[in-house]
Amino acid sequence: MLKTAPELLAELGDAIRVRRIAQNWSQIEAARRAGMSKSTWQRLEMQGQSTIENLVKAAIALRCEEGLSKLFPAPVAQTMDELMRQQRQNAPGPKRRRASRKRGQS
Repeated sequence: MLKTAPELLAELGDAIRVRRIAQNWSQIEAARRAGMSKSTWQRLEMQGQSTIENLVKAAIALRCEEGLSKLFPAPVAQTMDELMRQQRQNAPGPKRRRASRKRGQS
């Protein structure tokens, strides 16, 4: 079932509040640790509204930053050509070998 933006914002705010309470922090303490004002933190918890930057700061303060990179996974390849192209793009580049110097040469 698809959720609306207000529903997702409310869930996110609730999750932030639950995580803060689990850390046994007041809103003032959480805001201080995240580097934002108490009113910004309150808005994040109560309305789920803030900037992406403040969301990232809150995630870091609450030790949840790992999940942020998984919010927007790369799309799944629809064809074999797309899969091959994705694999080439994600493949590590060739390793460079350092030129060796012989002793006594500058």
